[in-house]
Amino acid sequence: MNYSISHPTKNVICNIDLPASKSISNRLLIIKALCEDKFLIKNLSDCEDTKHLIQALKHKKEIIDVGAAGTSFRFLTSYLAIQEGKKYILTGSERMKERPIKFLVDALREIGAEIEYLEEEGFPPIKIKGKKILGGNIKIDASVSSQFISSILLIAPKLKNGITLKLSKKIVSKSYINMTLKLMSEYGISYNWKNEIINIPHQKYRAKDFLVESDWSSASFWYEIAALSNNCKIQLNGLIKDSIQKDRLIQKIFKKLGVRSKFINNTLIINKSTYHSKKEHINLIENPDLYQPLQCTLFGLKEEWKITGTQTLKDKESNRIDATKKELLKIINGRNQINTHQDHRIAMSFAPLCLKFGTLKINDVMVVKKSYPNFWQDLKKGGFKIKPLAH
Repeated sequence: MNYSISHPTKNVICNIDLPASKSISNRLLIIKALCEDKFLIKNLSDCEDTKHLIQALKHKKEIIDVGAAGTSFRFLTSYLAIQEGKKYILTGSERMKERPIKFLVDALREIGAEIEYLEEEGFPPIKIKGKKILGGNIKIDASVSSQFISSILLIAPKLKNGITLKLSKKIVSKSYINMTLKLMSEYGISYNWKNEIINIPHQKYRAKDFLVESDWSSASFWYEIAALSNNCKIQLNGLIKDSIQKDRLIQKIFKKLGVRSKFINNTLIINKSTYHSKKEHINLIENPDLYQPLQCTLFGLKEEWKITGTQTLKDKESNRIDATKKELLKIINGRNQINTHQDHRIAMSFAPLCLKFGTLKINDVMVVKKSYPNFWQDLKKGGFKIKPLAH
């Protein structure tokens, strides 16, 4: 399905219930599956990625297809490897088959996991024979994906010898490793992280109910809308000011682009304020999901910042740097038909640009279900006009 997106007034006043954090939800689901006692996860994400993980953990069929859910694929790789006596084929979308899994598989094989590739070496799909794994020492390249590291850490307490994980090369998205460890500690897991070594001994997860906070990555699109609007008062519900999500940094980033943030309890109100144009240098190595909304905002405001720390973006749902450049070039050339490249964040980052460039047409709009299923309905609350188009 394709949409035509416009905004008649460029003034945005709305009250938005943001989706629950997918990153927190998916980690909690693995912890729940590994915990011997039951507990309740409140406000669990209802996005497509989390639904794929729920189904995989609930049914554990021999063939598990997680579609485009990269986090789910990586977390399941380690989880299924310790399901004694079970055999699985773990697969996903065509794009998933282009996303490397080699460093995680190599690390798991170091401690005895039985995993083989069914098509191209180093890429999904994979065949996993679950077995009793004792644990021990693992070395992993930390410059590729923090999700590989989180995947191993989550199963570590279940292994008789625990895990001593040595991180080699420069760590990317370190904040997501911290998120994993903080959530594990909420469930009674002790760990030690000194320099490049993370040690987690054998221990038990302790059950406790948990309320999932709203998603700061999803808030970034509303910051973009605020920056590009003529005027705004946007209320975002469910966020936590001192969140374990590092994307809360969006408050500081967009302050430099004329967006003021004010917290009242767990409600965030954002307004426009004046700002002075200034070229900035920002490193997004800890916040890769902020790249597209920030890049589109800078484009809309005709600002040029130096953005670094983007090396992991080539292996996401799309090659995010190339795809974003390609679609922005269309707007420069007066074309308004935006291709999402099967990437939810492209759809959500480009839609607000109608505030500066008039009506835009977005292809494959349902891709937003991956992380923010109600995105288009929420845009309507902000006064955006959305019309379905024929293919």
